[in-house]
Amino acid sequence: MTHDTGSLHARHRAVMPSWLSLYYAQPLELTHGEGRHVWDAEGNRYLDFFGGILTTMTAHALPEVTKAVGEQAGRILHTSTLYLSRPMVELAERIAALSGIPDARVFFTTSGTEANDAALLLATTHRRSNQVLAMRNSYHGRSFSTVAITGNQSWSPTSLSPLQTLYVHGGVRSRGPYADLGDPEYIAACVADLEDMLQQTAGGVAALIAEPVQGVGGFTAPPDGLYAAFREVLAREGILWISDEVQTGWGRTGDHFWGWQAHAESGPPDLLTFAKGIGNGMSLGGVVARAEIMNCLSANSISTFGGSPITMAAGLANLNYLLEHDLQGNARRVGGLLIERLRAVAAGLDVVREIRGRGLMIGIELVRPGTDEPSPEAATLVLEAARERGLLVGKGGQGGAVLRIAPPLTLTVAEAEQGAELLADALRQTQRQLADASES
Repeated sequence: MTHDTGSLHARHRAVMPSWLSLYYAQPLELTHGEGRHVWDAEGNRYLDFFGGILTTMTAHALPEVTKAVGEQAGRILHTSTLYLSRPMVELAERIAALSGIPDARVFFTTSGTEANDAALLLATTHRRSNQVLAMRNSYHGRSFSTVAITGNQSWSPTSLSPLQTLYVHGGVRSRGPYADLGDPEYIAACVADLEDMLQQTAGGVAALIAEPVQGVGGFTAPPDGLYAAFREVLAREGILWISDEVQTGWGRTGDHFWGWQAHAESGPPDLLTFAKGIGNGMSLGGVVARAEIMNCLSANSISTFGGSPITMAAGLANLNYLLEHDLQGNARRVGGLLIERLRAVAAGLDVVREIRGRGLMIGIELVRPGTDEPSPEAATLVLEAARERGLLVGKGGQGGAVLRIAPPLTLTVAEAEQGAELLADALRQTQRQLADASES
């Protein structure tokens, strides 16, 4: 069977929205994968350091997951939430226990966007308020309500909103008015900013929604303890805390199973949202909340596809594999090695401003050499150069100037070292290209 990727690209442009962006000057058609590798339609093999946007969490074609999906597909594909579902109840039990939220209830969705949308519905209904606090530089999805709480202008196509959103400072540690402060002073300044903002609001705010590590925002994070300090302020007002764990959940950061646990002095959040990695590629997301919050809706509701038997089977098999093989520990060990290697490379490169992250969630912020100005051009050049060498990475941040490194959590030491070397070559080539362009 022959594959004409150029023709497929033309067909894509003819029928897909213009805002549905594709990576690379010559976009890839990925046809199959195994472990930490994928292949394109031309037969080229790539080491995958992005996992379909942090979604292939354990491995491509993980036998335990594909077996569970096949067996469930052979029994029944779909029932809806109008009927009892054993795999849905079993996965909900596991997630409720792991969440840390007392008396937890779980509602399954098909994506992180839908999970955050449901969390906003619950929080605003429970609090009888449409005022929501969100973080600057944040991203929570592409639905009408989640776009309304997205603090990253690159992903916010409209100012129209069903919510009144107030943006709080603190999610980006190394830029902004408090960047030069030490961690305790930084936290104190952000708390003061939050308290001042709350004094300006009329009526009760419903919730703060925050990513413990901002994903699309470029893998930025506040000092540990910031959200615990925020929680003390919020709790006095009865304001709920929603932790968006769509990208940080399931042990990816290595140090913790959930991102909120880096701010655990205040206990678990009131609501927690998840998606991406738990399904290992299947469309699976959800929200966890205390029973009093989850049960606050007075109208009927169901989900046609949330909790689908086939996605629940995949989620159960994937979660079991992750826990049994201590992939959180692997993310901590191999991710720590990868960050060390990348920082050693970056030490001699002016194009790299900062390498940040924890576990297998690493951001490389690129700038125009000799300045502190973010360089989306550099990120695009590195993306292409890495692809030429057989490595796939992502990008994000304001304007797209940050490389996002998030391989499957089964990444080996050898693969981490190989990927670091390939990325080093791509970064060096990009710095040379930018230098040559500035001289010409």
